[in-house]
Amino acid sequence: MAWVEAKRKTLNLRRSGSGERLTDNTLIRVALDLLRSHEAELQGSTEAELRASLGLEPLT
Repeated sequence: MAWVEAKRKTLNLRRSGSGERLTDNTLIRVALDLLRSHEAELQGSTEAELRASLGLEPLT
């Protein structure tokens, strides 16, 4: 979750002052929408299998 907070801070610093400030929850909702958009590819019963089914690198 530290990455989410750091990314939110970076993105908020880059914005030009218009629109709403991003929150950690905003990034989490976007990530969930991305996961849902790849629902058909998502397969497995472990984290490693789920990550592999989406073409993600294994956690180290």
